[in-house]
Amino acid sequence: MRKKILIIITSLVILSVIFAIKSTNKNNTITEKIKSVNLSTDYEIEQALKDIDDLKVNTVNVPIVIEIPDLDSNNMKINSYSKEKAIRLIKILKSKGINIILEAYPWIANGSKYETDYNPVNKEKFFEDWKNILNILIKDIANKYDVDIMIIASNFSKLEMYEDNWCDIVNFVKGRFKGEVTYKTTWWYTASWDRKSNEDYYKKLNNKIFSKVDFISIAAYFELSDKKENTVKELVNALNSTTIYNRNQNVVEEIYRFYEKYNKPIYFAELGFPKKDNAATHPWNSEVSNVENGKEQARCFNAYKIVFEDKDYIKGFSIFAVGKKGKDKNFYPSKESIEIIFKWYY
Repeated sequence: MRKKILIIITSLVILSVIFAIKSTNKNNTITEKIKSVNLSTDYEIEQALKDIDDLKVNTVNVPIVIEIPDLDSNNMKINSYSKEKAIRLIKILKSKGINIILEAYPWIANGSKYETDYNPVNKEKFFEDWKNILNILIKDIANKYDVDIMIIASNFSKLEMYEDNWCDIVNFVKGRFKGEVTYKTTWWYTASWDRKSNEDYYKKLNNKIFSKVDFISIAAYFELSDKKENTVKELVNALNSTTIYNRNQNVVEEIYRFYEKYNKPIYFAELGFPKKDNAATHPWNSEVSNVENGKEQARCFNAYKIVFEDKDYIKGFSIFAVGKKGKDKNFYPSKESIEIIFKWYY
């Protein structure tokens, strides 16, 4: 009898080990839905930890500042303070069982210029230097501190066309990093009356880089409505047919096509709105209005929650941005937004 019990216990232990291996796998794949926050580049560790706890997230996007002097510059370097601070935070987060996304974050002209406008003069040198920077981050942080995911690039709209170069970088990172690899593309628009916008969308959709990554990341600053305030229902409808400039863009369908084409989950690597009037007009613009409106920001988050929360092909989302409060932190979630975010995947 004891022998039978021992055999049963041994079998259960073996099965549990096998299950654990399959759940984690050798690449540290995150199997649960990602509920993440993006940290602002000037985050404070204490505030970041409070925000992480308040929002009940399971993942944190940790940025490493890559200093770039200007929009056409080929000079770049890793900010040493940002790197050291990231290591300190990652150690704390790992001890709490929080998953880590590491992002090489382009910080152009001291943060005054958008990375979407970055267009270095020497493209060949850019890709060579960017690869070297990623290699340093892999060796010094990602592998050393058990990072789960690396974002190899973010919102480089004017460089996205160099498909072969990006595919080479994905292969390079995958050959050295043990976690998952993704690339963050920026939002887009299409309009029923604008042929070029539709051609640009299909160019993006057919970019080879999405065939190489483990999942597809999008900075989801889609322009939805030109009204200063909207109901949640209006915003839900706008995700299926935008009203701004009478574009009638079906954001939901266009996002789904990426999943349909590549059979890879979609991740909202940046989901943010300024707590201002017109938050749904230009979600990427922190100064879209002078009028503060935390309720409109919350309605925008709620619309995305309603539309996407139960979609199987959505891997998750990351709220932009927390880790530091202040009058200039217009993307920091309002108390109404925090209530919505807290309930998402919880």
